[in-house]
Amino acid sequence: MNIERIQKTSGMVGGSDAIREVLDMVAQVAPIDISVLVTGESGTGKELVAKALHQHSKRSHQPLVTVNCGAIPEGIIESELFGHKKGAYTDARGDRKGYFETANKGTIFLDEIGETPLETQVKLLRVLESGEFTPVGASTSKKTDVRVVAATNKNLSELVEGGKFRQDLFYRLKTVTIDVPALRHRVEDINLLVERFALEFTRANDIVYRGFIPEAIRVMKTNPWKGNIRELKNFVESIIVLEKGERITVEMVEHHLGIVIKEGTPNTALPMLLNQPPEAAERELILRQLFLLRQDVEFLKQFATQGTIVSDQMSVPIIGQESESVTSSLHINAESEYFIRNSSIGDMSLEDLEREAIERTLKFFRNNRRATAKSLGMSERTLYRKIDQYGLERKIKV
Repeated sequence: MNIERIQKTSGMVGGSDAIREVLDMVAQVAPIDISVLVTGESGTGKELVAKALHQHSKRSHQPLVTVNCGAIPEGIIESELFGHKKGAYTDARGDRKGYFETANKGTIFLDEIGETPLETQVKLLRVLESGEFTPVGASTSKKTDVRVVAATNKNLSELVEGGKFRQDLFYRLKTVTIDVPALRHRVEDINLLVERFALEFTRANDIVYRGFIPEAIRVMKTNPWKGNIRELKNFVESIIVLEKGERITVEMVEHHLGIVIKEGTPNTALPMLLNQPPEAAERELILRQLFLLRQDVEFLKQFATQGTIVSDQMSVPIIGQESESVTSSLHINAESEYFIRNSSIGDMSLEDLEREAIERTLKFFRNNRRATAKSLGMSERTLYRKIDQYGLERKIKV
């Protein structure tokens, strides 16, 4: 199955190794009629994975029914899931279909499955094993043919040990488990996520979008984002509104994130490190601005000739887009050689910049791959792939 097609139709944005692994799992599991457990922190996009599994399954032309188990009161959850007969309880004025009957031949997505009461878990296990369920107040059972995709932001193993989740249901659900990574484990995707959220929001609200400068994105990459993608999306939308369509700068991001730079602490969000000699700092700032100017010129040339810039996610006019390779290539350290060479301004491709940044950062950290990857804002797996791609292994000498 084509991973790019899955990514395009599902709305899962990113090119990191972590998100590629999720897409690989979806591609393998979607066509097979088997239950799936999707795990991950709140706000990571578990529902998008569930939708992708349904869209690329044999049941894609049938309904996908989403149920938030944590939002249904304990007293009526069985009625909601399995339906009820007239007179089953005071307000039951007629027969009612439950979610499992509504989802017949399709897929049911049980979000926050860990919130389900133990009594209801017994009936869920029965549906998973035999497809049978009994509506509340009924004397006979019914059959349903559904694929179950469940999701949780809790550790079900710990709930099992604590007696709050049935062990047999846990093992039945976790036939296949897809773990959706937290945003802090895929920071290299923040560029694309910001681009997507900003474009969607400004288009929907007819707001001028001038983009984020690269260093603003770099600051955002250092934020923990405990609310994950949901928090990032809300932040992007709010800062665009509050800054009235201006191009988003480092200072704006720091202000809205509540970041305070202590006196005497190097601020890596600035175009140069504060502890550089004045002459070196001024030189690096000029070189950085020349490089950014070159980016804008290249963008205008491409926009003038093609009208659009094609990204992995969509073909749209993109104002102020900064690719991961650009942002990663702009790391400057005062103790190393200059990362942007005078002779290269104007004739150096983005690929060349990325290659040079990786090579010089490896040298600075004495070939420490972990420190290099962290400094460049990429995963270690991505760094290893880039080293192999650019043939740097034989060039780096400690």
